[in-house]
Amino acid sequence: MTSDITHFETKIAIVVRDDLATWQKLNIASFLAGGIAGSYPELIGERYADASGRSYGPLIRQPILIFAATSDDLRKVLDRATNRGLQPSIYTRELFSTGNDRDNRAAVAAVPTEYLDLVGIGLHADRKLADKIVKGLSLHP
Repeated sequence: MTSDITHFETKIAIVVRDDLATWQKLNIASFLAGGIAGSYPELIGERYADASGRSYGPLIRQPILIFAATSDDLRKVLDRATNRGLQPSIYTRELFSTGNDRDNRAAVAAVPTEYLDLVGIGLHADRKLADKIVKGLSLHP
């Protein structure tokens, strides 16, 4: 079954460093998707229910495209996004060794932008703008 994602005016893109362990990539994508949902609550759909009447939690209402990137690619994506006025969610390598949100924020706050060891970036933007920001990247295999 093929889905048509072109009918959405916006795009959710998560860019993940391609040379990480699978568990790290999944962890990064999960944290960044949560950050996007927290930043844009309008992206959350309605609760689900099955035919037996059991209720389930809501999901983000549009597809999330996950791209593979090198360290240099991530730097370009961050620069493109911030130069266009976006505030993307970021994940740095240091966050693998912290255990809570307070320590995560402190780890990022301790490093100037140009020295962040980026391993993931998440963003939500107008579809055309998002395409410009992730231009040249391939979807994650």
